[in-house]
Amino acid sequence: MDGEIRGPGEVKRKIVIIGGGLAGIAAAMRVAESGHIPHLLETRRKLGGRATSFDDPRSGTTLDNCQHVLMGCCTNLLDLYQQLGVLESIAWHEELHWLRPDGGIDSLRPDPLPAPLHQARSFLKMKLLDRSQKKQVRRAMWRMIRMGFAGRIEWEGRTFRAFLEDQGQSDHVIELFWDTIIISACNLSSSKVAAVHGLQVFQEAFLPGRFAGIMGIPDVPLRDLYDPATRIIEDAGGSIELGCSVRSIGFDGRRVCSVVTANEAISTSAVISTVPPDRLEKILPDRLHESDARTRNLSRFSTSPILGVHLQFSGAVTDLPHLILAGRPVHWMFNKGIDSEGRQHLHAVISEAEDWMELTEEQIVERVLAELSRAMPGMSDHELLSARSVKEKRATFAATAEIESHRPSAAPSVIGPQGGDLEGLYLGGDWCDTGWPATMEGAVRSGYAAAAAATGGAGLVDDLRPGPLASMLGLR
Repeated sequence: MDGEIRGPGEVKRKIVIIGGGLAGIAAAMRVAESGHIPHLLETRRKLGGRATSFDDPRSGTTLDNCQHVLMGCCTNLLDLYQQLGVLESIAWHEELHWLRPDGGIDSLRPDPLPAPLHQARSFLKMKLLDRSQKKQVRRAMWRMIRMGFAGRIEWEGRTFRAFLEDQGQSDHVIELFWDTIIISACNLSSSKVAAVHGLQVFQEAFLPGRFAGIMGIPDVPLRDLYDPATRIIEDAGGSIELGCSVRSIGFDGRRVCSVVTANEAISTSAVISTVPPDRLEKILPDRLHESDARTRNLSRFSTSPILGVHLQFSGAVTDLPHLILAGRPVHWMFNKGIDSEGRQHLHAVISEAEDWMELTEEQIVERVLAELSRAMPGMSDHELLSARSVKEKRATFAATAEIESHRPSAAPSVIGPQGGDLEGLYLGGDWCDTGWPATMEGAVRSGYAAAAAATGGAGLVDDLRPGPLASMLGLR
């Protein structure tokens, strides 16, 4: 059979993986682990997709496209980093710093109380909200605990804002507290994101236990995290082709038979596609959509942009490791450190950045500096040496309430009007049916799921279990 390599007493399948982002890397690692041969194709000249780095000629430094963070609940992403041997490159932060509208700073940190009470005392001390507003938040949190994970089902097809309003949350509390978290986590506001994902963020990250909500930030350029993948894949007999543009996926009517690139046709009996839906639609023959139900709704998917702004100052302007700007148009500031010459690098991030996409870089920098100066009044004492804005116009798919039912499964179904989906085609990417919103964790989950479906090998890593008290109260 095409795509099979026979050795003494064994048959190894060559599985072509399209896309070298996190989903593709995860899929290739799992395929290699299963004993088969991954052949990864990536259009760009580097791995990582949208979560990578580039050399900036202006500053002479390596910059990330955008700051990507993970949390302790991201078990599959952590598993991938462990396989790559880069876990030591993740710096963990238990304490989260919030900039209030009045310019003051609150810190939210866990304490020894058992989950879900581990952040309660710190939350009560925050001046971001008054006593009545905190009572609103506690009411919604209690509802999330008591409804459990299964309770999310009743909110399918509705927005997270609908849930918040049902729990008596005021517009001010939604803007200042809930949306501050949700926009950063899901790249959509509560009025757009599916309720199941808004609930998931709090039920699986903030409420179940102390480690689940710890924030991890890579302390090396993102692309450095993926370098070990090349060696691991090649040691397994696999290969990676960078700068390789896929033109189409070939099939014989019922089964995948090839992948056509700009240079050749690669015979294979299995393809894992991890590219975004619009790209997948372009490389699939039109007639294939009729034979595979998973690909009929690709045009329904929309995207949400993210803007990253790198700033380099002549001296230290802050000692905070990060800052959450509550209810502001700039959502995060990350301190990327001070170099040997005393220059400080800050990275501002704006999620759901549609209103910023048409601005010039000069306009963007001016707005970002105005926002950051509220927290760092001494910023004007130091010269801004360089500024670079990075627009990711199609950063993530939009995990809206309307799109949830159209997110496709990794494996083809054997049931359908044409006798089932296309055999040998497996789908990955954070937009697939991972149970997660548009996150790095969702991307890795999709890659693991697709590889498991294609090989019968290992799949997803278990989720973190809620603490005993949280579970007893209903969070399970």
